Amino acid sequence: MNHLLDPTSPELPTWLDDRQLPKYRAQQIHQWLYESRASSFDEMTSLPVSLRAQLEDSFEIWTTTVIKHHQTEDGTEKLLLQLRDGGRIECVLLRDGIRRTICISSQVGCAMGCVFCASGLAGVDRNLTSGEIVEQMLLLQRLLPADERLSHIVVMGMGEPLANVERLLPSLEQATDESGLGISARRITISTVGLPAAIDRLTEDCPRYQLAVSLHAPNDELRDELVPVNKNIGLDQILASADRYFEASGRRLTFEYVLLAGINDQPHHGRQLAGRLRGRPAMVNLIPYNPVAGLPYETPSSASVRCFREELEKVGLTVQVRQRKGSKIDAACGQLRRSAPTV
Repeated sequence: MNHLLDPTSPELPTWLDDRQLPKYRAQQIHQWLYESRASSFDEMTSLPVSLRAQLEDSFEIWTTTVIKHHQTEDGTEKLLLQLRDGGRIECVLLRDGIRRTICISSQVGCAMGCVFCASGLAGVDRNLTSGEIVEQMLLLQRLLPADERLSHIVVMGMGEPLANVERLLPSLEQATDESGLGISARRITISTVGLPAAIDRLTEDCPRYQLAVSLHAPNDELRDELVPVNKNIGLDQILASADRYFEASGRRLTFEYVLLAGINDQPHHGRQLAGRLRGRPAMVNLIPYNPVAGLPYETPSSASVRCFREELEKVGLTVQVRQRKGSKIDAACGQLRRSAPTV
């Protein structure tokens, strides 16, 4: 069956045309999915009953099953989804004031090998389809009451987004389309471990979104240990490609840095990072580590985080320390998938 949520598929217009049905039916169906948040064809009451039955026979809206749905008192909700082929992915809804941010995955697993991350412990299985990415957005949207809407998207879940850019960009276009979710491109962030060739391709093809580059170390020696893919790249190439993206997009860059107690969180690490990023119109997002069962890394102390931040601010960098949300529901990428037994 055809996946109705896949924006790369022309099947619905063709299907309607083959049955000599009016083209406006496609727009009606679209509105039911994105605006009215319909969960089935039966709920699309402006469509004739006969058409709803035919759609049911030819298309599927949902290709995933919610295996787990965790919530915590800070408003964070996390879904563990099982795909048709048995793969599992995670996505998260975060509430912060009036913001309603979702964090979505782009791959089943991850091939980047960051040693502290739960997502890539078993490697990567495959890329998600555009429809599977959109499906995460709509499932998370349905967790909101009718008078609330999604405001921000971060592609910061499982996987390396720029390793699946061909399928990611059509799904984000659906998110920004006024007839879709209507979210401004300025409120969508693509997080990457730093793949220069892929960043350059994004710069050339679609410099619309915010770019967040995950550094996690101030020098290549330490980054080679923490982010093994760095051995074939190097920080200089990554920063150069990020600078080119900024020139093309005009969007302030974000550099992410997970702080690991005693490993990359010392004042001299902060000074090295400040030296690399000095003069860039960028924000540094410091992320105190969220412990993962079975891994030896620990959350840094508040004092270490404060000292590290001060080293960056001395050279005029804008620094934000990410508030830890959802730690009680395994909200860090890959944790819920690892904790859930397979069927």
